[in-house]
Amino acid sequence: MIRALSTIGRHGQFCLIAGLVAGLLLPGVAAVLTPWIGTMVALLLFVTGMRVGARRAFGNLEALRPTLTRLVILQTILPVVVAVCLTAMGVIDAPLALAVVLMLSAPSLTGGPNFAIMLGHDPAPGMRLLVLGTALFPLTALPVLMIVDPVGTGALGAVSLSFGLLSAIVIAVGCGFAVRRMVPRLGERPAQQALDGCAAILLGVVVVGLMNAIGPLLRADPLELALWLAAALLINFALVLVTLWLCRRFGWTMPLATGIYAGNRNIALFLIVLPPEVAAPLMIFVGCYQIPMYLTPFLLRRFKQIAT
Repeated sequence: MIRALSTIGRHGQFCLIAGLVAGLLLPGVAAVLTPWIGTMVALLLFVTGMRVGARRAFGNLEALRPTLTRLVILQTILPVVVAVCLTAMGVIDAPLALAVVLMLSAPSLTGGPNFAIMLGHDPAPGMRLLVLGTALFPLTALPVLMIVDPVGTGALGAVSLSFGLLSAIVIAVGCGFAVRRMVPRLGERPAQQALDGCAAILLGVVVVGLMNAIGPLLRADPLELALWLAAALLINFALVLVTLWLCRRFGWTMPLATGIYAGNRNIALFLIVLPPEVAAPLMIFVGCYQIPMYLTPFLLRRFKQIAT
């Protein structure tokens, strides 16, 4: 079993591609998995906690400073500015606008560090962005939630959503850290590779559920789906490439990890706490956004000069 999971972990990108294809071709399976997305995301956080461990996740104080700076800029300031602009334009209630703002306020995609591994880079900076961004997510997202008010209950609803996110994240990641501490062998290479395999399988299954809205729209209105997909591709690639260019232009550290984090966010975390009637209109964008996210490693191979 360990050997099989290790093999899956080394070829995790194929699990993601298989998930994308299954989500398109097996709408019945996607519909069954959709209600369980929140639970599976929490399980992914638990596996990530075991994989990384508290000590490596937080690193030393010198490494924390640039990590926190990026979290403040990309996870709070950027989505707040975008939300204020969209509110002033009177379009914040449009599904695409709301989905983009929520995506920008979300932490790094769980598979972000694995993207760095696929490109031959150190995953540690990406892991710090992932773990700290996820841990601080309920706090960094609070200003955005108060502006967009997705559940329509004002500041109280925003605080309630934030508390729900905090509880889910602390429990899932905290349990993962605790298990890692109690079982030191989880830090050894075979166990790490097996956990990578578990994460790849979970990511592939989650993607199937996230693609639930794509299959029916593909058959009903391919042109509308093409427009949603074009928006997702443009937003993702622009965030990744512009961030990488800025890092290179101004000599900022952690360019690859920052670029991957900028465009690849775990918007599925919101599905843990958002009511189904609020989440449903966002699912088309969420499904479309999976495609450019999992194309990111292939994109960055084309832009190695600005990614290093």
